[in-house]
Amino acid sequence: MPDKLVTNLLHELEPVVEQNLERHLAITKDWNPHDYVPWSEGRDFAFLGGEDWSPEQSRLDPVAKVAMITNLLTEDNLPSYHREIATQFGLDGPWGTWVGRWTAEEGRHGIALRDYLVVTRGVDPVELENARMAHMTAGHVVEKNMLEAVAYVSFQELATRVSHRNTGKATGCPIADQLLARIATDENLHMIFYRNLVSAAFETAPNETMRAVTNEVKDFSMPGATMEGFARNSVTIAKAGIYDLRLHHDEVVAPILRKWKVFDREDLSGDGAKARDELAEFMTALDAQATRFVEQRDRLRARQAARTSA
Repeated sequence: MPDKLVTNLLHELEPVVEQNLERHLAITKDWNPHDYVPWSEGRDFAFLGGEDWSPEQSRLDPVAKVAMITNLLTEDNLPSYHREIATQFGLDGPWGTWVGRWTAEEGRHGIALRDYLVVTRGVDPVELENARMAHMTAGHVVEKNMLEAVAYVSFQELATRVSHRNTGKATGCPIADQLLARIATDENLHMIFYRNLVSAAFETAPNETMRAVTNEVKDFSMPGATMEGFARNSVTIAKAGIYDLRLHHDEVVAPILRKWKVFDREDLSGDGAKARDELAEFMTALDAQATRFVEQRDRLRARQAARTSA
């Protein structure tokens, strides 16, 4: 996308950013990470004369552990995410105010999740810290233009909301469920902010926005995809129904595309029309792939249930 178009769009969308920032601040509710941590369960580790972590101390099942760690490590890369959106949107005016506010709100998520896991001894804190160091050292770098970045975070924030919410349910812990529901609410509000920006971009630059949306749907991956073991952990999470292709299609991509009315637009031409055709073809294939995955998972679960009852 030409630099001139980027500059023009940043300027033209500024009133929309300001309007949605005011809307966000009016409806969002501040919360304190420490309120969601059962501090009374905490005790010293061996360094201070206590007892170091051992597996039997965790009340989380293996799948919940994987999901919680994956979610937390994804949140940990916030400095890289801040750099990326600050580079795309700038730090001046309403854009800059949003970048700062979004970063501050996201910062609560990692604080609360880590405190919960360490206090309740849900996971090995040494392994968690080693994984954090490795993941943050690698950082998160993307090659996207401004429109692609806004389109991407629209989908990514909703995907993160779904993942957090379902992870909370999978923990079997009322406190973790409450915490992750609170985090999921933040992610949903962030999604609405970005989704509204893309809606405005469609009115200003429909063809360029359509291309950006198609590119991001076709090439979508979660921001934590670079962490060690992510592919293996994603399979575990998908098999458990926490986040899978069916959820990705039905609860993330399709609803946002409907909100933007991408398949009903009459203002597309050239590459924009071509991009929409590509998107329609991809969504059909994604739907079929999701159906196959669910069918395979159902068969696997049936075989496992039969072995258990035998």
